[in-house]
Amino acid sequence: MPELGKPETMTIEGIRNFRRRFARKPRLGAPRLSAILRQLAGDKNRQRISIGDFFEVMGDRATGALMLILALPNLVPTPPGTSAILGAPLLLLAAQLTFGLRPWLPKVIARRSMKREDFEGVVARIHRWVVFAERMLNPRLSFLVEPPAEYFAGFICLLLAIVLTLPIPLGNILPAFSICLFAFAILGRDGLFSLFGMTTAVVSLIIVSGVTYGLVKAGIFFVTNLFA
Repeated sequence: MPELGKPETMTIEGIRNFRRRFARKPRLGAPRLSAILRQLAGDKNRQRISIGDFFEVMGDRATGALMLILALPNLVPTPPGTSAILGAPLLLLAAQLTFGLRPWLPKVIARRSMKREDFEGVVARIHRWVVFAERMLNPRLSFLVEPPAEYFAGFICLLLAIVLTLPIPLGNILPAFSICLFAFAILGRDGLFSLFGMTTAVVSLIIVSGVTYGLVKAGIFFVTNLFA
């Protein structure tokens, strides 16, 4: 398992206090997602990390952070059915973003957890990419990450999440990448990332539509010839 370095050991309660301290001093900025992931992965006082723990720690940034964490695994080959499992909570989060609702997860989802060691392994694989993206984030084009543009971005993510839940060949990588871009835009209040997300979303939906059309046409041709 790749090493994460030597993160400072901090309990989840400590991270909450850390976040609250920054919330009282907005000029300092909020702790980055990469730092929070490292702290959670290095919290040896816990045997498991639940979605609810992560949701509570991220506070008002929970929507973007969870969308990112749920979309990232779809960028690499995963066991069949993984995209459908991860797509379900993505649907809920994207719908909440679309209608400007406060982030919320049902208990059946919030209670889902994994071993801390497994979580550490996931963080080890994605950490460098998260840090790389965070370095490029800057508050700009703010009108693209504020209502009503933010609601429109949520609607696009909702469409992409629907695609993720469907068993469509090549139907997960590009939509997941687009959702990741939107998630980074929300986290960093960076409208440029939202613009990139919209562009890749259009491309991914065109490709998925073409693949779906081809599959339907092939199915009709097969059935027609079968009973000819």
